[in-house]
Amino acid sequence: MPIHFPVTFDFFGNEVLLHPVLESVGIFLAMRMYYFLKRKTKDKTTLVDSLSILVGATAGALFGSKLIGNLENPTAILSPDFTFIKFWTSNTIVGGLAFGLIGVEIAKKIIGSKKSTGDLMVFPLITAMCIGRIGCFFTGVYEETYGLPTDSIFGMYLGDQYLRHPVALYEIAFLIVLGFVIFRLQKAKEYVSGFLFQFFMLNYFLFRFFLDFIKPHEKFLFDLGTIQIVSLLMIFYYIYKIKNSLIQMKNSNRYYG
Repeated sequence: MPIHFPVTFDFFGNEVLLHPVLESVGIFLAMRMYYFLKRKTKDKTTLVDSLSILVGATAGALFGSKLIGNLENPTAILSPDFTFIKFWTSNTIVGGLAFGLIGVEIAKKIIGSKKSTGDLMVFPLITAMCIGRIGCFFTGVYEETYGLPTDSIFGMYLGDQYLRHPVALYEIAFLIVLGFVIFRLQKAKEYVSGFLFQFFMLNYFLFRFFLDFIKPHEKFLFDLGTIQIVSLLMIFYYIYKIKNSLIQMKNSNRYYG
């Protein structure tokens, strides 16, 4: 049975897009998962500090997702038809992750915290992103989360006359595999605090950098889109962070071994 994009459902006589509903469900489940995991750890971060970091992450992610989402199509910003509504409805998870990190670091500076807080967020993030990408897939070509036309066996009709790369499904598959790898790393318990989050972020930004070559985007610099440029910056940052974490692990093993 063919899918009619975008997928909607009837809610008391109103037609509602499935995508924002799934995004909300993903965020809710991710928050519940985070607090469940936090209760299972020996983390002594106070409630006030945790909330401060959460506010910083949320504010940074909200601002960054919309800023980078709009910069992905810079000519539209200069158009006389550009409105606040258009700004508000343009989003990208790449901007959310990058600026969410900045928001967390600012919040930690304000409250004087030097603890790494990222590891507990890995699986909640993967959960929220997978559920959100299901919503992206069911929106088809009516949102800028679809792939270029393709003749490969993976091509799908997403609401127009072309067989396209179902990039949302590619991302879900990647996140599931990445989650499994991180789960195995977590079981080993031979890492410093923050390493799992760094590993997740490095691999996700690497994936997004290459994925965007098969997505329609406006070339911004060196034939790269804005999302790819942000991804490159984050790749360099997390290579540096992981290098430092590996040095710490090596020194720790040397000390105890």
